[in-house]
Amino acid sequence: MNVKVLVAIGLLLVAAGFGFTSFKASMTPYISFAEARRATGMVQVNGVLAAKDYVLKRDEQFLKFDLKDEHGDVLTVEYRGVIPGNFDQATSIVAIGRYHEGRFEADQLLVKCPSKYQAQAEQGGNAT
Repeated sequence: MNVKVLVAIGLLLVAAGFGFTSFKASMTPYISFAEARRATGMVQVNGVLAAKDYVLKRDEQFLKFDLKDEHGDVLTVEYRGVIPGNFDQATSIVAIGRYHEGRFEADQLLVKCPSKYQAQAEQGGNAT
């Protein structure tokens, strides 16, 4: 083989290795609330709104609520940023952030709401 081909293959391998490690480092895993309390970096937790008595200060872009997982464990979440307009209708909430000083400080919230088609089907209507 000629030297140019070997250099090209070597550069491709280095680029592939760098891309893989960068991708792996950017992934934020789903973990349990107990693991989130022990984690040192960014993680994501998933649950449902534990109660409707959350604290919402739109002018300060502040939201504090309790998230409950499938095991019944509850985690207090604080979020500063644009509040999702459909937050109170959420069927599932994903909080991405880190646990700090007794609460989960979310940098990002992902809110899953029921589909309009699902709601119409439950009411016996047509989804047109």
